[in-house]
Amino acid sequence: MRIATRTTSRVLGLALVFWVGLAVCALGGAPSKYAGSETCATCHDQVAAGLAKTTHGKTTRVTWEGASGCEACHGPGAAHADAGGDKAQIRHLDELAAKEASDVCMGCHESGAHANWKGSIHDTRGVSCTTCHSIHGSKGPHLMAKATEMEVCSACHLQKKAAVLRSAHMPVREGSMSCSSCHNPHGSIGPSQLKQLSVNENCFACHAEKRSPVLWEHPPVKENCLNCHDPHGSLHPKMLVAKQPRLCQQCHDETRHPTQPYDSSQVAAGTFFPNRRAMFNRACLNCHINIHGSNHPAGVAYIR
Repeated sequence: MRIATRTTSRVLGLALVFWVGLAVCALGGAPSKYAGSETCATCHDQVAAGLAKTTHGKTTRVTWEGASGCEACHGPGAAHADAGGDKAQIRHLDELAAKEASDVCMGCHESGAHANWKGSIHDTRGVSCTTCHSIHGSKGPHLMAKATEMEVCSACHLQKKAAVLRSAHMPVREGSMSCSSCHNPHGSIGPSQLKQLSVNENCFACHAEKRSPVLWEHPPVKENCLNCHDPHGSLHPKMLVAKQPRLCQQCHDETRHPTQPYDSSQVAAGTFFPNRRAMFNRACLNCHINIHGSNHPAGVAYIR
């Protein structure tokens, strides 16, 4: 009992010291190595004016070391100010390695949507927070380095930019939908940094009418929407990865539904009037209208 009491007392004592120290820092008891944002603004007046309009300039948050404002990111600035602006005495994020620069940002942005940043695709490929975000001023929302999120993402993802210019999710170009509507650029436990755990769950967030279970489920639909669709854009209707009927014939046997739109007799005779309706217009979907799945008792072939 005595040992337990002593242990509890020590834990409470350490906790008290910790919180008192944190309170001292929050109340302005930071070490003298910090110069304060006002001192920074005496030389960097334009930067300070731009920063004041951003979320970073308006926050009152203090780091664990007791720094706030400019020094929360750039480190202690007293030596830098005393040396007449010596660059060697201050931290420059644009001169740091990508991981080191991101670690500075993660000092505050370590939770929420940023919780999976470390080890994410962008992190491991040398992309830092400052690659996409402008800290002192913003051209777009969320301190974006460019006017729109699409411009920021397409600076690297050129193939996706080209795909969006085809038959695609039109709201992306209009600005009503953005890359982050589906992806979390700061990291995700889902594939391709999707917000949900699977491609289908991501698509169902908007296309709820396609969600299973249904009485008759189409296996490729249940498996992955990307079996048939390219969500970034396609040259085919409905963003299909191939034109009908070729798309369906990638899986289905062609014996009952011939692929040629003309009879061999017509070819020999030189007449090319089409007589196979399954090859034209919506092709397979002319009959199999409920291709995503059917709830009709007789819908095994997805025609009802």
